Amino acid sequence: MVWRRKNEELNPKNLVGTVTYGGRGVLVWGCMSASGLGNLVFFDGIMNHALYLNILKDNLKLSAKNLGIGNNFFYQDNDPMHTVLNVRLWCLYNCPQNLKTPPQSPDLNPIEHIWRELEVRVRKHDIKTKRELKTVMVEEWMNIDAEITKKTSEIYSQTLKSCCGC
Repeated sequence: MVWRRKNEELNPKNLVGTVTYGGRGVLVWGCMSASGLGNLVFFDGIMNHALYLNILKDNLKLSAKNLGIGNNFFYQDNDPMHTVLNVRLWCLYNCPQNLKTPPQSPDLNPIEHIWRELEVRVRKHDIKTKRELKTVMVEEWMNIDAEITKKTSEIYSQTLKSCCGC
């Protein structure tokens, strides 16, 4: 949520930059539910729809099974790689109840809160290499308690209801 005056939405003091690819860090995919976190997957290069589809095939169902949830519901934002035909068809067949919202919208995307939690935890470490970064990320990912994902999911559910007028 952002508080600002009318017509100040593009004022630099009200903007937070994001990087959607590359950089000096590592690239990851992860998933969550109210009952906990799923797999954390590292990948190289730029995410495209083929890589994204392979990650879904290899990790989404396994994560859902490990979390004790069904695979009939799946949430993703409207990032262009999520809306490519082969990804949409796979999701339709494997996760028929697919909820979509705008890309990079933390108020409507619960995992953005988990990514922030992971970032805060990782920044507490003195990391020198990408290998160390990956190790710390996995350790901290595993240490994010299910209570955090439960609370995040509850807040997201309330936000979604207020946005939809339900």
